[in-house]
Amino acid sequence: MNIRSRREVVTFKHPFQIRGVDRELPAGDYEVITDEEMIEGLSFASFRRVATMIVVPAAASRGSTMEMISIGSVDLADAQRIDASKPDH
Repeated sequence: MNIRSRREVVTFKHPFQIRGVDRELPAGDYEVITDEEMIEGLSFASFRRVATMIVVPAAASRGSTMEMISIGSVDLADAQRIDASKPDH
């Protein structure tokens, strides 16, 4: 089984909440890691998403400690949609 990881940075312009994280997160740039596994037996390379994680500041830390939290890709898309629909101040 072949697994690949994709990394991207997503930007939130406003504080936001996302299912799987028990607190509001501040606006800013967040690294999102998506793990995908190759679907075997096809005549072409195709992958399916098996995990999505977001790197956020650790809840109980003051400083640069980060934690990686598993989230749903649909929940991430919902948070991005809500953020984009909010008016800029």
